[in-house]
Amino acid sequence: MSEPRDPSPGEITGLLNSWRAGDESAFDRLFAIVYEELRRLARRQARRDWKNRTLDTTALVHEAYLKLVGHNRITPTDRVHFFATAARAMRQIVVDHARRKAAARRGGGVAHTAMNESDAPAAQSATEVLAVHEALEQLEKLDERLGRLVEMRYFAGLSEEETARLLEISESTVKRDWRKARGFLYRALR
Repeated sequence: MSEPRDPSPGEITGLLNSWRAGDESAFDRLFAIVYEELRRLARRQARRDWKNRTLDTTALVHEAYLKLVGHNRITPTDRVHFFATAARAMRQIVVDHARRKAAARRGGGVAHTAMNESDAPAAQSATEVLAVHEALEQLEKLDERLGRLVEMRYFAGLSEEETARLLEISESTVKRDWRKARGFLYRALR
């Protein structure tokens, strides 16, 4: 990989437009540009990975990439949409992984890949991830923007500043919405 750099929103949007216009190599160029940012997001997710540390950070990024390019219906239009779509892909992967872990505990026999990152995880069970996912689905039905915000903050691990930048809203709005969303999730998870 080349030296990590902060891609401009216009550069990402241009590559996404080229990809939607049929230039298959444009998405590969885009992925090379945003790879380190996606790895950083995946590392954050891995830190809150479950007690057994079975989800590999690199695998999470690559699975998200495959989800993004593998579905013709997923066509992000700009930087914000791209990272929101990547966050959703990571959420789906994490939730699917949690479901497999829960099934394995019930006799599913799924093989696991050992995590090779040195990040120290926060103890979080597959059951907790699934409960948050179900509560988030309820929240999304009530307020889609709050759902996207939680997806970016919780599943993609973005900071308030990063979330504000990607959603193109103020940090104070992110903070206010984050409080509302956490309150809803707290009540839903009790």
